[in-house]
Amino acid sequence: MKPASKTKTRVSAPRLTREDWLDAAFKAVVEGGFDKVRVLVLADQLGVTRGSFYWHFTDHADLIAALLTRWRKREVELDQKIRGQATDDPQADLKQMLEAALAHAGSDVENLRFELALRGLGRRDPAVATMLLEVDQLRFDLFEQAFMRLTGESTTAAELAALFYLAIAGGHQALSRPSSTVKAKKHLKAVITKFLIDRQTPNI
Repeated sequence: MKPASKTKTRVSAPRLTREDWLDAAFKAVVEGGFDKVRVLVLADQLGVTRGSFYWHFTDHADLIAALLTRWRKREVELDQKIRGQATDDPQADLKQMLEAALAHAGSDVENLRFELALRGLGRRDPAVATMLLEVDQLRFDLFEQAFMRLTGESTTAAELAALFYLAIAGGHQALSRPSSTVKAKKHLKAVITKFLIDRQTPNI
């Protein structure tokens, strides 16, 4: 007969879901980067033994792969959602994309920090770099298509999309600082809108 403690551990282990482990790993990345994702530390934070981890993942590499897959899936779903909300007014669509992007940076700092850590990992992991390139291309294509509808010029659309993306990336950095204010967000939004959206001639 097995000791009571071991029996209890095995019975309770499945109650912790795969998403629970992924959420814990996500928070670890947000707080200190991918090097902080350690199975024993996560198990301690979740109040379980390491055995619980192996109900859901083969090893540490499997956990990281699942975390990256979840992030990519959510980014693709967000891209599809935005495309599905497109209207007949490309300027309005671009303003909505900008608002969503800056709101994302200002209120969802955890996702921003996770992506920054992910880009750091991509500098030393070719597979991660490839995944990031695919996500970046999805975002760029979304902006380029809107600017193409707005200007009717493919070269201009590509150039404006690049500047728009860079402006948003800079906005993310600025708004993720503890000292950022609502006034700062409004200023960034107004400047980007003025020079990259309002000054473009609609393709009529």
